[in-house]
Amino acid sequence: MKRFIFVLLLCLPSLLGVVQAADSQPNILHIHTDDHRPDGLQSLGNRQLVTPNLDEIARRGMVFTNCYTMGSMVGAVCEPSRAMLLTGRSWLRIPGGSDAATNASDPATFLPRVLGAAGYQTFHMGKTGNGFQKGTREFEINVVDDARGKTPKDDRAHCPERLATRTIEFLETREGRNETRPFYAYLAPPVPHDPRTAEPEFHELYHSDEIKLSPAFLPLHPFNNGEMTVRDERLAPWPRTPEDTKRQNAEYYACITGLDHHVGRIFDKLKASGEWENTIVIFSGDNGLSLGDHGLFGKQNLYEFGGMHVPLVVAGPGISPGINDSLLYLMDLFPTFVELAGAALPSGVEGKSIVPILHGEQTQVRDTLYTAYRKCQRSVRDDRWKLIRYPLIDRTQLFDLSKDPLELNDLAGEPEYATKMAEMTAKLEAEMEYFGDTAPLTVDNPKPAEWSPPAAKKPAPKAAK
Repeated sequence: MKRFIFVLLLCLPSLLGVVQAADSQPNILHIHTDDHRPDGLQSLGNRQLVTPNLDEIARRGMVFTNCYTMGSMVGAVCEPSRAMLLTGRSWLRIPGGSDAATNASDPATFLPRVLGAAGYQTFHMGKTGNGFQKGTREFEINVVDDARGKTPKDDRAHCPERLATRTIEFLETREGRNETRPFYAYLAPPVPHDPRTAEPEFHELYHSDEIKLSPAFLPLHPFNNGEMTVRDERLAPWPRTPEDTKRQNAEYYACITGLDHHVGRIFDKLKASGEWENTIVIFSGDNGLSLGDHGLFGKQNLYEFGGMHVPLVVAGPGISPGINDSLLYLMDLFPTFVELAGAALPSGVEGKSIVPILHGEQTQVRDTLYTAYRKCQRSVRDDRWKLIRYPLIDRTQLFDLSKDPLELNDLAGEPEYATKMAEMTAKLEAEMEYFGDTAPLTVDNPKPAEWSPPAAKKPAPKAAK
């Protein structure tokens, strides 16, 4: 008996450590929106937007100004983006990717299962179309809402309202059952993706004639980037007009403000229940959107205010507030959540935890970042310089982001930047090799760079009476 008590006393500190670790596991609330530009909150730089609730998160947390989804092999950029988020793997190594490992499709390696094994109750509500359904099916509670209902309350305009109501019900059910497990809630509404409809009171906040266009607005993109007539680009007339562009931006802003309003309801619930102080809140987007910049309207491009650059804000206990300009990928959130939860990191994860940045222990996790779109566009950037390569037309762009964040001044043709061009091209080749990207940067018989929009279709003749 004495020996048993002695052994128990020896083990007690480690046992207490396990209990304390379990008690200290934070809730994780991740709001991951659809087609959200990196400046898509007032606190992120767009002074025209009304977003008080998400701005509160930005004020009390860390704002990451250089977060990206890595790339896409399809026009629906959100599909591989969400797969990278929930697997922690790079774009060609996600399930079904051209360089995927044998265990890439193992559900036990997906984020909801990994956090579930660490004691988390997992909850998802949001889109499935063009998402990562293999991953969302692994949530303990999976609520599908693609905003395709047949009644007014089921439509896209009320999607943020439904999101908040169902999430609050989830939180109240936990209270009713005295649930002691921490939660991981992944909220993925299909907004502000088109069709951009919000509740009327949010549309009333924005008037087209008062919207200010970006200095990067152009009627037409100056050359063929390899994906000029994809679906997203057909949502606006050619040439782009200031009037139509302002209207589309106004609708986009209304959707963001509507979402912000209802996200505030979730925050209020967490505060009232006492969970707020133990909840890490993450706001991010799956991909960006052009909305008139450079004459483009979609996310099938590699400009900073285009397809791959996304917002990222993280706030919660132990996180230092401030602005961080380090280079990140969305897949870095996978090991970050795993570390915050005290979970076990599965093999094959390529993302890098940003917990040391969140805790003020270091300032960056990588010094180079590469993005890609199909076989027609490749890009690499560091803390100042960015190169975009268009292999199919043998064209390259070079931008000094420190002086030209909107990428208005292409330096590729200037002789004094030839050395920088070679340096950045070498960086791009190295990143492509590291991430298993075998697409060529030069092709035989490149196509002409010149491009003209397709002729507008004539309306069908009226039927004879």
